[in-house]
Amino acid sequence: MAIETADAATPELALSDTDINWDRLDKTRFHVIGAILFTVQSALIHPTTVVKTRMQVAGTGISQMNGLSIFRHIIRSDGIPGIFRGFGTSAVGSLPGRVLALTSLEMAKDTTLKYTKGMDIPEATRIGIANGVAGMVSNLVSGVYFVPLDVICQRLMVQGLPGTTICNGPFDVVRKVIRAEGFRGLYRGFGLTAITQTPASALWWGAYGFAQHTIWRSLGYRDDTEEKPSHVELVSVQATAGMVAGACSSVITTPIDTIKTRLQVIDDYGVGRPSIMKTVKTLVKEDGWRGFYRGFGPRFLNMSFYGTSMIVTYELIKRLSVKQAR
Repeated sequence: MAIETADAATPELALSDTDINWDRLDKTRFHVIGAILFTVQSALIHPTTVVKTRMQVAGTGISQMNGLSIFRHIIRSDGIPGIFRGFGTSAVGSLPGRVLALTSLEMAKDTTLKYTKGMDIPEATRIGIANGVAGMVSNLVSGVYFVPLDVICQRLMVQGLPGTTICNGPFDVVRKVIRAEGFRGLYRGFGLTAITQTPASALWWGAYGFAQHTIWRSLGYRDDTEEKPSHVELVSVQATAGMVAGACSSVITTPIDTIKTRLQVIDDYGVGRPSIMKTVKTLVKEDGWRGFYRGFGPRFLNMSFYGTSMIVTYELIKRLSVKQAR
């Protein structure tokens, strides 16, 4: 009886539940639950973002320190609030952006899967392509909203560092940026983000979709098999696929992220308004080519943990948002 009760408490899932498409979701529940769970998830990884950003922006003194040393430095100088600088603005400001990102992601994936159905390509490749296209579309659409928010949050994270402007809260950041550069100042790094992060997002989601499908098949699961994965297996496979995708992406995107971050928060290198080339030259002068991998440790940890926690959270949101049978 005890065994039967335990089995009933952990029902097995159909393999189709590992990839819940847009038309199966209750959209209101999807966005409400998503807003709550993603805010919690963002709070967990925000300290690594603060450390990474400070390493990328600071001069050679702080940039030579490892991530743990910088974390301790922030705690000593600013206390716990220091490692959560910019989180309130990010958490509240991200809500509309997440609606844009999640909606465009799911709609683009669903459309691509329908368009490629019946094509003579391996299923894992087809799923990888659909996820990649979805990641690319989502990044482009949400970037219009997220880049200004990113500029604001990162400026709050690096208060007091050389070359940065002191601001008293997010609205003060907006006022000072617009007064100095006009509205375009809030879109510093947008072109670089669109050109580089869009393919990176496509790579991340494509790698995740391909990895998850491949892992399930390597474990012997098929849509028509009688044995179905348990909840533990489901979370384990999705977490592993997310971690692999995040780790791979961090290796490729860190140099671009370093340039983008400095471009968004440094106001003066002593040679006028910052540009991509001035930023690159300054990085090389300060630290050689290894300067492009400033903050790689925290970013690798951030993206690996983010990849794992984000996808587990995201897939949980989708399972909780499946339309109820009437």
